Amino acid sequence: MIELGAVVLGPYAAQWLGDLGAEVIKVEAPTGDSTRRTGPTAEFGMASLFLGLNRNKRSIVLDLKTKAGKEALLRLVDTADVLLHNNRPHKMKALGLDSETLIAHNPRLIYACLHGFAENGPYGGRPAYDDVIQGMCGLADLMGQQTGTPRYLPTVAADKTSGLVGAIGILGLLVRRERTGLGGYVEVPMFETMVAFTAVEHLYGLSFDPPLGQGAYPRVMVAERGPFTTKDGHICVMPYTDKHWQDMFKECGRPDLAAEPRFQGITSRTQYITEIYGELAHQLTSRTTAEWLSTLLRLEIPCAPVQSIDDLVTDPHLEQTDFFAILDNETGPGKTRYAGVPILFDGNRPPIARPPRLGEHTEEILTSLLFENAKIE
Repeated sequence: MIELGAVVLGPYAAQWLGDLGAEVIKVEAPTGDSTRRTGPTAEFGMASLFLGLNRNKRSIVLDLKTKAGKEALLRLVDTADVLLHNNRPHKMKALGLDSETLIAHNPRLIYACLHGFAENGPYGGRPAYDDVIQGMCGLADLMGQQTGTPRYLPTVAADKTSGLVGAIGILGLLVRRERTGLGGYVEVPMFETMVAFTAVEHLYGLSFDPPLGQGAYPRVMVAERGPFTTKDGHICVMPYTDKHWQDMFKECGRPDLAAEPRFQGITSRTQYITEIYGELAHQLTSRTTAEWLSTLLRLEIPCAPVQSIDDLVTDPHLEQTDFFAILDNETGPGKTRYAGVPILFDGNRPPIARPPRLGEHTEEILTSLLFENAKIE
């Protein structure tokens, strides 16, 4: 697989495929992916954001604006199952690297383009980054409905979600190719992907024509949702079923609330979600977080402490399941921590290989493509 990706969107999709066993060759410009310089680093060109997006890959440096660089890429395309990029389509066409040209070069090639907006719409060709898409797909407005000010989620949700969908789309075409022998073009626009993501629960009353209510799922919109305050901190609690709520209020010594008609059945609870969460919040202040965790786990009501990012690296569950991979730094002291592959195959977590240094495998890959030494130089 060839990755012509940069920043988050393309590299995240390619990393997932690498995690699942694909041989990923990351093609970088001479300056390298900008994430090589984003965040703290123990080695120049290997900053934290790059480490989070580029494990299980090899790196080759090619200047695709030169004849020699393009020739090398076309030889790679001859051998590839997949080419993935997150550039705007007209930019690739200007380089002569559009889907029609490369699929004609290798009819079995799966050409994946991850970009901001579908090419056939009025927004096609516009530049886009995560913040822009979060604003357009409704997420920032939903945050504004909750807080009074439109805000982005504190994570690059659009990039990562669209990257995952891109990996799924590539896998779908790989299955089709097994049946037909032919490759194809998969387009993953971030805007449409994130509208689909947001619409799952938030289309709500707008699911019907004429509408049966407004958009936005009430349960997740109310300010009372939590995390909830306890006697000494905070806790995440989500009673969901009838039994959860009845057991919760009985435990609090309020069987009257457990029997109240407003709180019977999910339809009624959704209608009165502000009131029921308000009652829950009031009850949770009576005990410590540890006391509530013990009680709620006994009642099998979903709950958890509020953890920071710092807490995750020592979380006992993640430690016992060997989630984080710790690799030695080859060029200096210390080690590097990587979030592991979350999928288990037959009970085993796929291994992680260190992300590549810039151009680390250029000579090796060009040699495998039968370039002579003088040409490589």
